Amino acid sequence: MTIPVTARIGVLVLASTAFYGYVGQMVPQSEVQPPQETVIRADLTTDEMVTVGREIMDGKGLCFTCHTIGRTGALRFPDLAGVAGRVAERVPGLSDVDYFAQSMYEPDLFVVPGFNPGMPVINRPPIGLTDQEILCVIAYLQSLGGTPTVTLQTSHRYYAAPAAPGAAPPAGAPPAEGTAPGAPPAQGATPGTAPAPAAPPKGALLRPDPSLVAVSDEAGRPAGVVAR
Repeated sequence: MTIPVTARIGVLVLASTAFYGYVGQMVPQSEVQPPQETVIRADLTTDEMVTVGREIMDGKGLCFTCHTIGRTGALRFPDLAGVAGRVAERVPGLSDVDYFAQSMYEPDLFVVPGFNPGMPVINRPPIGLTDQEILCVIAYLQSLGGTPTVTLQTSHRYYAAPAAPGAAPPAGAPPAEGTAPGAPPAQGATPGTAPAPAAPPKGALLRPDPSLVAVSDEAGRPAGVVAR
C-alpha cells in the first residue's frame, strides 16, 4: 500500500512539531516582569542607599544578567564579590567613586583584563538609570569589600550634585556688578546681573549727549537730531 505524499508530509510536520515542542519544554522557563521603579527619597541615608542600590541592580539595572557575586570560573563579566577592595588596582588616580561611576557612564574606557567589552552605558536606554540611582548602586558596590561613603549629595566626574537650597555661593565668586561686596541683591533683581539705572527725578536737568547734533529745515524749524 502506497502512502500518499501529502499524508507523508503531514506526518513529518506533526512529528517535527512534537519533537521541538518537547525540547522547548525541557529548557528552564523564567517569567520576566517589567522592572519596578524605585523611589529615591531626598533624605536617604548611606545605609539606605546600599539597600536601594541592591534593589536597582536586581531589577531596573539588570546588572546580574551578566555580573555575579561570589562565583568563579568562566564568567561573562567580572564577579563583584569584594570589588571595593580591588578598586585601587584598576585605574591609577581614580577614587573608588570615580571608578565605579566610570564603569557605568563610560564602561569601555577600562575593561578588566581577561574580559571583553560589551557592558551597556547604564544611564542611557534601554536601562536608563538616573544619576541618583547610580549613586545608590555605587553605595552598594562600596559595601562589597569596603565601607560605603556616598550620599545623594556626592559629586563625581560625571555628575555635579545640586547645591542645597539657601547654600552660600562658592568662595571667591565676584559680587554682582554695581553692588557693594557683601551687600544683598536688590529686591526683584536677578543674582549676577547689574541693576537697571534709576529713572531721573521729575524736573531734573538732563545733560545733552555731545554725540548728537540738532538739525533744522530750510525755514529754520527744528527737523530732528542726528549723530555726529
